[in-house]
Amino acid sequence: MSKHGRILVAMSGGVDSSVAAVMLHDQGYEVIGLTMKTWDYASSGSSSKETGCCSLDSINDARALAVGYGFPHYILDIRNEFGDFVIDNFVDEYLAGRTPNPCVLCNTHIKWDALLKRANKLDCEFIATGHYANIRQHDNGRYVISKGKDENKDQSYVLWGVSQENLARTKFPLGSFSKAEIRQMALDMGQEELAKKSESYEICFVPDNDYRAFLRNKVEDLDERIGPGNFVLTNGTVVGQHKGYPYYTIGQRKGLGVAFGHPMFVTEIMPAINTVVLGTADELERSTALVRGLNLIKYDSITKPIEAITKIRYKDAGTMSSIVQQGEHMKVDFHHNVSGIAPGQSAVFYEGNDLLGGGFLL
Repeated sequence: MSKHGRILVAMSGGVDSSVAAVMLHDQGYEVIGLTMKTWDYASSGSSSKETGCCSLDSINDARALAVGYGFPHYILDIRNEFGDFVIDNFVDEYLAGRTPNPCVLCNTHIKWDALLKRANKLDCEFIATGHYANIRQHDNGRYVISKGKDENKDQSYVLWGVSQENLARTKFPLGSFSKAEIRQMALDMGQEELAKKSESYEICFVPDNDYRAFLRNKVEDLDERIGPGNFVLTNGTVVGQHKGYPYYTIGQRKGLGVAFGHPMFVTEIMPAINTVVLGTADELERSTALVRGLNLIKYDSITKPIEAITKIRYKDAGTMSSIVQQGEHMKVDFHHNVSGIAPGQSAVFYEGNDLLGGGFLL
């Protein structure tokens, strides 16, 4: 009988989840490792070598570590669920003129559900991942995610969609450590190759980070169906031709193919008329936002305005704001203008280091 119970650990084969598994093993948990196969590059039309969490090498690395430490390891093929939900949504969002957030959807609707279903079958009380975040139970009884110690690696932004039911059974062993400390732990374990593993910041199913090529591969006759359209200024003046609205995102400056003698940005995408609006940096700024698809973490509702830091993208430092629920939406009033609000991306709210919740920008 283990000291702390049985725990299912999501193991990608990378340094973070590997060290998390060993850490829990050393703490006295009965660890079971699970690697999820979410995607294979061949189906994306890519000729690139598979890398990251979906590669055969990574799966083998995770299994070898588990064998070395004497705990079981399983592989779970969730490619169908992943593709039907995450990838279909990714394509649909670009076709709707929005910028998708696939990692949030994967965590919320695929990985946690897959982990907990398998945890139940294996009689595991808990699940764990290698995310850099912390979790605790608040005085009000709710489970609260807070930022990890390493600000550069904090991943709380992509966890806003995880339900209270799932958080109650979740552990984040790496939350109180920096990335440098985790790499050192891998070295101390004698895992030199693991400690040196590089990180990928690409979307796992877009291997060469070219989402435009991915869309063309997934959507038959995309260029013929949508085709070129107009670049216009905010006053409606046509200033050039673009290649098709799905190939552009809010805030984009490079690759527009039109010159003005000063920086211009995509400020709006109008899919119904295949039009992309360009404007100056000032015209990209907004003072308010509406957020849909809410999931609240720290409190069960925010019906009176409260002060919060709102992040509108993963690497955003965040902006002080006043937030309040209005029906199914969260109204955000920023204390000073923010640039590049992209519909479809996540807006995530913080009270200090605590995650209040989040949703998708309208």
